[in-house]
Amino acid sequence: MKASIYSCPNTRCRDYGKAGLGNVVVCDRYGKTRRRLLRCKTCNYRFSERRWNIFFGLHTDDGIIRQTVRSLFKGNSIRMTAKEVGLDKDTVQRIWKRVIDNWEMTITGFIEDINLRGMDINDCVSFMGRKKRQEV
Repeated sequence: MKASIYSCPNTRCRDYGKAGLGNVVVCDRYGKTRRRLLRCKTCNYRFSERRWNIFFGLHTDDGIIRQTVRSLFKGNSIRMTAKEVGLDKDTVQRIWKRVIDNWEMTITGFIEDINLRGMDINDCVSFMGRKKRQEV
């Protein structure tokens, strides 16, 4: 992904939330997987490329997270998914909570990122709504 699709997350920056201005550039890489560290040229605020998606701050492998979400979207229970992917049920529940809490902000990029192109977006959205109501 190009850095130009990102916007500055700093609320005090005059370019806050404005993507495509060319003010966000790659300034470094970090971690075992060499994630990109981005910088806003307007305010010099630095942030991760994963700032706005469900993977931010998780230490579980991205492939395992994708597999977990696919399993949950198929309608599997949290326990069944945990057994299937080899994670603790509490970890699966944290991943699912993050998906539900952030779905509005990241749904488009998230679907492309986890390769759910074959799924109907309306099915995903209605399924997440049902799951959220069940938790309450």
